[in-house]
Amino acid sequence: MTRTSQEIRLAARPAGRPDASTWELTTSEVPEPAEGQIVVRVGLISLDPAMRGWLNDVRSYIPPVGVGEVMRALGAGEVVASAHPDFAVGDVVSGNFGVCEYALSDTKGVTHLDLDVAPMETWLGALGMPGMTAYFGLEDVGRVQPGDTVLVSAAAGAVGSTVAQLAKAKGCRVIGVAGGPDKVAWLRELGLDEVIDRRDGDLLRQVRKAAPDGIDVYFDNVGGELLDAALANLARGARVVICGAIATYNDETLAEGPRRYMSLLVFRATMQGFVVFDYADRYPEGVEAISRLIADGRMTATETVLEGGVPAFPDALLGLFDGVNTGKLLLRV
Repeated sequence: MTRTSQEIRLAARPAGRPDASTWELTTSEVPEPAEGQIVVRVGLISLDPAMRGWLNDVRSYIPPVGVGEVMRALGAGEVVASAHPDFAVGDVVSGNFGVCEYALSDTKGVTHLDLDVAPMETWLGALGMPGMTAYFGLEDVGRVQPGDTVLVSAAAGAVGSTVAQLAKAKGCRVIGVAGGPDKVAWLRELGLDEVIDRRDGDLLRQVRKAAPDGIDVYFDNVGGELLDAALANLARGARVVICGAIATYNDETLAEGPRRYMSLLVFRATMQGFVVFDYADRYPEGVEAISRLIADGRMTATETVLEGGVPAFPDALLGLFDGVNTGKLLLRV
C-alpha cells in the first residue's frame, strides 16, 4: 500500500524568531518497512523549547537539524505497518518521528505506550521528556530535600509545572513564576505556596519577598533577569539547576551572562546544567514515580493541544514563546 505524508522541512536557518521562510511544507511517499523497521501514523507532535536550539548550526549536545531535513520532533502514534518482531500493527508508540503524518522508523528510541496507565497526551508530557527532565533535574541535579524552598521559573509550562508538583510532593515550600493572572491562578490551584507574576516587574523584589530566608533550589527554565533575581536570593548551600533559557532563544545576539554569579561564592552554592538524554537508561524510574503521583491524585498532568495538523506546525511552535500553553504543548496531526 502506498502512503503519502505531509512533512515540515527546514528551509533556512532563522536569525531570531522563526518565520515562514524558515520552513517548507512537502509531501513524500512512505515506503513499506524493510526488515527491522516500522511505519507509524503520527497522532501527536511534541512542541518543545529545545526545538529552537536545534535550528542553530552550532556545537551542542545534539547535531542541528540539517537544511532540507524533516524537522526533528518527538511524537506519538500508532504502528500501521511492521517488519519488526517487537512491534505489531496497532501498537501505540512514542519516538523521534519528526514533524510528519507518517514516519518510517528503525525503532531506535521507540517505546511502547500503555494507554491504561495514561492517555497518549500525558506520555508526551508528564510521563515523557518534560516529566523526565523535571524528575532528574530536581532529584539528581537539584538534590531536593523535604523542607527546601524551591523556586521554579516558567512554572505553568510542561517542565515547570511538573517540577513544582514534584517538589510539593517531596514536602518542599514551592514558589512558582509565570506570566499573567490566569496562569498565576492555575498554579495556586495546584497548591503552590507562592506565585510570582513576572509581568508585575521588579523580579528581584518579588523573589526576595516570596523567599525571605533564601532559595535552596532554583530550577531555571528561563534565564535572563529572573536568573539574576534568583542568584541574589540564594540560601547557603543552594543548588541552581540550569534546564533552559527560553527567554533568550530567539535573541539575534548572544545573551548577556548572569551578573550576580558571585552569589555562588558568597552562599557556597552550585550551578549545574544538565541534558535529560543523559538519564535515558533511568527513564523507567521517573515514569514509575510520576505515574504513582498521578494515580494517587498528588499530581495533575495538563496538556494544551493545538489543532491543524502538520501545516500548522510553524505557528504552533511560536506558541511556546508566546505562552499560549498551560502545561505541555502538543500539536494534533
